[in-house]
Amino acid sequence: MLVIIAMVFLWCGLVPVAGAFFLRRSWRIFRRRFDELCLQPVLDYAACQNTPPEGGLYRFTGGFESLTGSSAEAHKGRVSPPDGQTLWIRSDTMTIPIALEGAHTYMLPMPEGGESLGPFDPGEESPERIRWDRISTLTEGAKVFVGGLLTRLEDRWTFVSTKEHPLLVIFYDGPDHTLATRAIRAGRHQNEYWNRITPYGFILNVFSQVFIAASVLPRPAFRLTVISAVIALFAPLLPLLPPGVLLTVLYRRLWWRARIFRAYRDLARLPLKYFRDFHQDGSPTGLPVGQLPSGSLNVGRLPNGENYGAVWYEELPTGEDSPPLLISEQRPRKGEGWYVFGVLSDGVPIRPRDPCAVFGAIPGEPEILAKRYTQSAYILEITGGLFVVIGMVINILFITMIFYLLQ
Repeated sequence: MLVIIAMVFLWCGLVPVAGAFFLRRSWRIFRRRFDELCLQPVLDYAACQNTPPEGGLYRFTGGFESLTGSSAEAHKGRVSPPDGQTLWIRSDTMTIPIALEGAHTYMLPMPEGGESLGPFDPGEESPERIRWDRISTLTEGAKVFVGGLLTRLEDRWTFVSTKEHPLLVIFYDGPDHTLATRAIRAGRHQNEYWNRITPYGFILNVFSQVFIAASVLPRPAFRLTVISAVIALFAPLLPLLPPGVLLTVLYRRLWWRARIFRAYRDLARLPLKYFRDFHQDGSPTGLPVGQLPSGSLNVGRLPNGENYGAVWYEELPTGEDSPPLLISEQRPRKGEGWYVFGVLSDGVPIRPRDPCAVFGAIPGEPEILAKRYTQSAYILEITGGLFVVIGMVINILFITMIFYLLQ
């Protein structure tokens, strides 16, 4: 009996959970990589002229023009870099090729709310990792963000992936100034438990239980073991069976809410990357935003040279100049007020020229909010996990009682 329980715990529990941690880590890398690229300069003609021969890190936004193959096919007089697909994107001033070999390519959908940043719904905004063959179906002019290493390839500047600097390519709709906020808040898992290795765990659980049942089937004394092994075959379905399914519904709601709180945490920290001071070893010395209860803060600088800062308001300004809410469903607690981030013009934050720089209001001090949202997410996840375990135990007892009555 203990072996049966151990097999279920291993193949239906530990294996999917290990995949869930890997999935969460991959999306965390996506968000961190995007954040890092937002600190790099925007590529333009002048930057190309000043870039050293070994290349440099840049980001570039333009419209999808075409996709060429690895057969060195001609396309409007251009030749693709060898050994890979090449994406061509153009801005108002220049056209740049992107070697897709080794690039991380995503599709970021437009939320149902349209261009405004309304309440966050993880289900409708999650980016999708796509292959290059999906890119060929895009219409010309679709918006593209690319960030990474720009280097000389076949006598022209080309974005390429390396082990140290993999390219990040995002296809998106909507205004450019919403891309950073949408990518950070939506760049996370939809269903952690169901991941690439979960089906393999389920299959191995079936083989394990069939083997256990078959090995003791000729022995009448082990009838209960055979019945238990048969029940364990359907262990993945236990959370979906009544009466425990009610607790599974609660678990899904709590887990969904925890995911939203994690998005809030990342949004609260999103502007802080422009305020970091670093030690010689590269570690941050601290975030001075939290040191000021009121007044203005002007210690950050954007890649384009704009001074970036925050202003504390007890009440947000109203009217046409009212800043957007980065966390639209949340309001500050009593006495905390709002931090409005943007380029400071005469002490008033305005929208930066850099589309990846955040302009908006946060309901409180960012790091305090981030810790608060993280704690809320942990509490919801732990509570949801307990609910689903209790539901499974109830279902096991219910099924065991049915088998006992049928004897």
